Amino acid sequence: MANNIYAVFGASGFGREVMPLLRASVSGGQIFFVDDTPPQSFLNGHEVIAYDEFISLDATNKYMTIAVADARVRQKLSERCLADGIKIINVVASGNVTLDSVETGDGLILCPFTVITSNVRIGKFFQANIYSYVAHDCVIGDYVTFAPGVKCNGNVQIGDYAYLGTGAIIKQGRPGKPLRIGKGAVVGMGAVVTKDVADGAVVVGNPAKPLARKGLGG
Repeated sequence: MANNIYAVFGASGFGREVMPLLRASVSGGQIFFVDDTPPQSFLNGHEVIAYDEFISLDATNKYMTIAVADARVRQKLSERCLADGIKIINVVASGNVTLDSVETGDGLILCPFTVITSNVRIGKFFQANIYSYVAHDCVIGDYVTFAPGVKCNGNVQIGDYAYLGTGAIIKQGRPGKPLRIGKGAVVGMGAVVTKDVADGAVVVGNPAKPLARKGLGG
């Protein structure tokens, strides 16, 4: 019986980026890709297996990181893993910087060259892709996703399930009056956010504005 086995849930592009980070952060034990519909049997030197096969393997401890960008899917997968007794492992690349008084939840993925400065609180299953940063006095909810190159300046609050696209820039808020990005909001690629974003809103552009939605027949 293996003592420990590990897996990246998701064999798509982001999963393939996370795999070497997981491999570098653990010592010993087999490492798999897990996918509900395995695209192939081996990928980048690792066996790709279905979830049911992974949970049936004989091991003392089973660990999973969930490399899925969609926040709601990530939540469902994390709940499934926890219900089946699989432990969630944080994956933090060696090339990132974390400063003082930073609190993070379980399921964290920090890709290379990410930065979290000081006095920051981050919820569970946060993902920050390459070259992203979170500056001082930010509060980030659960299942938030940063695509590559997101720049979140100080005194910003981000609600659960928010998605910030590649290269988005979030203006710094003020002490006692943070800039807020609402629950489930989407900030488009390259957007520059200078004002609060409502729950569920999609904003694009510079300065970022709500995405125009055409009505039927428009």
